[in-house]
Amino acid sequence: MSQPSALTTMQAQLNTAIIMPAFNEQASIADVIHRVSASTGLPIWVIDDCSTDATAKCASEAGARVISLPEQLGAWGATQTGLRLACREQLACAITMDADGQHDPHDIPRLIAPIAQGEADVVVGSCPERGSRLRHVAWWLMRLTSGLRCKDLTSGYRALNHRAIALMAGPSANHLEYQDVGVLLMFERAHLRVTEVSVLMPDRKSTRLNS
Repeated sequence: MSQPSALTTMQAQLNTAIIMPAFNEQASIADVIHRVSASTGLPIWVIDDCSTDATAKCASEAGARVISLPEQLGAWGATQTGLRLACREQLACAITMDADGQHDPHDIPRLIAPIAQGEADVVVGSCPERGSRLRHVAWWLMRLTSGLRCKDLTSGYRALNHRAIALMAGPSANHLEYQDVGVLLMFERAHLRVTEVSVLMPDRKSTRLNS
């Protein structure tokens, strides 16, 4: 049971929360929250993106702090809402992850570790082998044209330190059209230290995603 003790040590150094944007995820949200809580004990903030189902209720009953948006902002808008709250509450670290079960909470200690040790500003949970051959070609073209070095350009499973949180909470990140590559480009231009850790991404428990 070394993993919880390692996370407890990091929590002593970092004020950390999980930010989880969600849209119509009532089928999976409670199970995801329970698994994250059991694995980490970290506070979970669900940003309900104006769901039309019982996502907010299920998340609240499962123990999450729920922030319900009055209108739908999409995946990035919901995530940025959580990051703005993290900035306002002066968190040292925030983990962004999906609400559909694609991200394994057992990887969270490895995402936090480089930040806790002062080795990175941003840690990306990377699973570049997933997806189709066409996606891999698209990633190669994006890396070629953008200069990005990340192997996984579309992972939303990330740990951000206070510098990265403040950058993403600011007005320059308000209108990102491509939240994955756009966010990575902002990190690059701000000279933040971005590293990747290898993670597994199981099949999604829900196919209903934020737009």
